[in-house]
Amino acid sequence: MNYLVSLCKEIVHKRKLILDLAKADFKKRFVGSYFGIVWMFLQPLATVLVYFCVFQLGFKSVPPVDYPYVLWLLPGIMPWFYFSEVMNAGTNCLQEYSYLVKKVVFRVEILPVIKMLSCMMVHGIFAIIMIVVFLAYRIPVKISWIQIIYYTFACSMLSLALTYFTSAINVFFKDMAQIVGIILQFGMWMVPIMWAPEMLPGAPEWLDKVLKFNPFYYIVAGYRDSMLTGDGFWMRPTLGVYFWAVTIVLMLIGLKVFKKLRPHFSDVL
Repeated sequence: MNYLVSLCKEIVHKRKLILDLAKADFKKRFVGSYFGIVWMFLQPLATVLVYFCVFQLGFKSVPPVDYPYVLWLLPGIMPWFYFSEVMNAGTNCLQEYSYLVKKVVFRVEILPVIKMLSCMMVHGIFAIIMIVVFLAYRIPVKISWIQIIYYTFACSMLSLALTYFTSAINVFFKDMAQIVGIILQFGMWMVPIMWAPEMLPGAPEWLDKVLKFNPFYYIVAGYRDSMLTGDGFWMRPTLGVYFWAVTIVLMLIGLKVFKKLRPHFSDVL
């Protein structure tokens, strides 16, 4: 716990450096690309379009709330895009910034934070796009939309906790990045993003309870509460306590592994 507290102090103390590096990382993705930042949005938007065509136009899926399927899909899939991007980018961050890892004076624990903030910039633009789509459907603005900030923070902490573990292991076990990618592909279907138990005919009652053991369920449900139903985050107290308990435990485990392996990073990279 002391290690976590000291890391938080370090992040606050070096916040300007971290933000500058995050901005540089964000811009670096588009160097040499003709369409630049457009590519970062084309793939997720194309994915949303495919799911919309398959589930709404093809299967005629009806979401459990009285909204068009695309408006129900967006708040669920948007945080997953963010989570996946942080996990993929964060897992490889130590290799990507190996020149900084080898510097004795540089605290490498902030590298996953830099990647997370870089991905958050894209997520922020996606949030604006989502709001524009809602307004295009003539959905009235709700005060609950501001809760997206809280749930983005929650998603950031969960992804950061896991990234500390995966990035440290990836230095010594290069297949970790591929394993993370495969888990994310399967994991997307283990969370009710494109579907919900209510949409499955004959779904057992216990299915929804089992799904809630996945901490990401809280984030998806929270985004939809904020954008669709207008429910406050305090209306899911049990899920909230469970999510933060799991996230804190994962953070402590991730940091412990990271701290233990950190002295050997420069020897391997």
